[in-house]
Amino acid sequence: MRRFSQRSALVTLSEINITPLLDLAFVLLIIFVITTPLLENSIPVTLPKGGQAARTVQQRDFRTITITARGEYALDKQKNISLDQIEANLVRDFQVNTNLVIRIRADENGKNKDTYAVIDRCLRRGMNRIDLRTEPPKR
Repeated sequence: MRRFSQRSALVTLSEINITPLLDLAFVLLIIFVITTPLLENSIPVTLPKGGQAARTVQQRDFRTITITARGEYALDKQKNISLDQIEANLVRDFQVNTNLVIRIRADENGKNKDTYAVIDRCLRRGMNRIDLRTEPPKR
């Protein structure tokens, strides 16, 4: 007598074996857990110590550029000066004093292109310490 019927040989397997899938997931998880710290610390750097006070800037380190609503420039006390002259003066001062900070006082009704022109020229010459002045809020 037969133990198995003909019918059971033709029945397809309707279950999926998920054990290999779980094994693959755990292997990938272990790989990511091991490699992630190595990727974060792949470039050796020595970070600076924190908690130190910011360096104070003295008044002689400032140059103030004023931009009117009509697009006229002034450098410190010199009025109606061209942008090329401002750039030449700032470059000369920056060569003498590398701690130079550029203060920009632009009229709020002026065009942004005038302010951007000053910032662009300063950055092209390596003067990246720029201070955009604003009116303090009323209390």
